[in-house]
Amino acid sequence: MKFVALFLFVTLLGCNSGSEGTPASPEEAKDYIRNLALSGVEMKAAESFGGQQLVEITGKITNRGEKPLRRVDLICIFHDPYQQVVLRETVSIVRPDRGGLKAHETKDFRLPFDQIPKSWSQAMPQMVIGRVVFE
Repeated sequence: MKFVALFLFVTLLGCNSGSEGTPASPEEAKDYIRNLALSGVEMKAAESFGGQQLVEITGKITNRGEKPLRRVDLICIFHDPYQQVVLRETVSIVRPDRGGLKAHETKDFRLPFDQIPKSWSQAMPQMVIGRVVFE
């Protein structure tokens, strides 16, 4: 099953720095988010041999700005048909162990989910940028 509709809401919920990268103020990170773009986002669902639903979201993230990024986290929010939140999960789409994301670079991401409640509406989750860490 493939879903091509995309509801994407991008906002900054927080910024973390410290030993993972150069300290950045929440205002600086919030201003930088306009330089991040998600594209080609698709969702596929399949059933495992054990009858468990496996959902995979794939896409690309592009850093159109001048700063290299060490980490970008997405918060994926799954809703039921009545728009009640049934799952909220934070996942990293840019990580230091995968080389971060340089200025003007595009990278693929893959987000597997296997614990989504059955009450989920089967719609693309809301995606919120939850953390940005600069190099």
